Amino acid sequence: MKNEVQEIDVSVGSASEASNIAAAEKANNQNNKVTYSISPGFVGMLAKLKVSIAVTSYQSGKLYLLGQNPKGGLMINERFFEKAMGLYSDGNTLLLATLFQIQRFENILEKDQSVNNTHDACYVPRITHTTGVLDAHDVGLLTNGEIVFVNTRYNCLATTSSRNSFTPVWKPQFISQIVNEDRCHLNGMAMENGKPRYVTAVSKSNTIDGWRDRRSNGGVVIDVETNEIVCNGLSMPHSPRLFNGKLWVLNSGEGQVGWVDIEKKEFKPLTFCPGFARGLAFSGKYAFVGLSKPRYQRFEGLQLDEKLKEADSEAWCGVQVIDIETGVCVEWFRIDGAVAEIYDTAVIPNVMCPMSLGFASDEIRSLITHSDLQLMV
Repeated sequence: MKNEVQEIDVSVGSASEASNIAAAEKANNQNNKVTYSISPGFVGMLAKLKVSIAVTSYQSGKLYLLGQNPKGGLMINERFFEKAMGLYSDGNTLLLATLFQIQRFENILEKDQSVNNTHDACYVPRITHTTGVLDAHDVGLLTNGEIVFVNTRYNCLATTSSRNSFTPVWKPQFISQIVNEDRCHLNGMAMENGKPRYVTAVSKSNTIDGWRDRRSNGGVVIDVETNEIVCNGLSMPHSPRLFNGKLWVLNSGEGQVGWVDIEKKEFKPLTFCPGFARGLAFSGKYAFVGLSKPRYQRFEGLQLDEKLKEADSEAWCGVQVIDIETGVCVEWFRIDGAVAEIYDTAVIPNVMCPMSLGFASDEIRSLITHSDLQLMV
């Protein structure tokens, strides 16, 4: 483990951003030491798949980009975005939901360019949508280029607006009105062909904060097109994703990764992961699953506690890579210390060592691009 930690290079950008990150963490009582570790084959797997991984932690307010350092080992690029939540990536565009905004990043590098002979992608926040505090969770990109996101406070799916905080586009049938009451804790969204297809909610509650009393078995998966509930009885489900013809879901309250048999309306667990699972992305035959340590004040009483005891295990914070053919964890990335919660994961295809810019960095002021001269500093 010690050797693995030493191979990890952490990039936080400028000194000014590092100081802002430290100040924010101190203000939130999170200024303890954080350590990262990886399994021996984690970096090699990223290289073989020709991908890098994006991870968010709303607890630390960090966007982490995990890639292969050209000098060897893992490169972690960190940027501070308050309450970093849902992610979307297609390799060129990166979307990030934060406390009261949704950021759209674009990769400003061409295929033959790099930053500091290290990073082969540089994601710059080009468009900021100020939404106000909506507790936005999963985000996606529609066919027409608009952003769609899960508006958890208002129990609906919404798009961004140039004038308003949001434009509602869909709500579950059991929700009677678009109102600022987190009733069912709508959280996850699976996209299909550039539009939302399935969503997850912790319950079917239609009263303010009603979902908290249904955490153990009130969770549902809903077909957005038909409004049909295709699976129920789940425990705090998150991160529905369509991959290889299956609807995958994290049954978070039981630490399960699995899929939904649409015809039988049943959840089929594949494997148990030691942690509160949120964040699911795929590449090849592998699932990248985000894991958190449960917040026991709010999540106590879930089956996850018993399953951890049965496995004689402690909850993880990090990412486990699951072979979806066998259900076996083959590689992992782990965070220990002050950071204990992950929200989302995303695969960035055809990028080996990405970086991003944050608003507190000096680089965002000096990095200028235009169509004739691609990169000017």
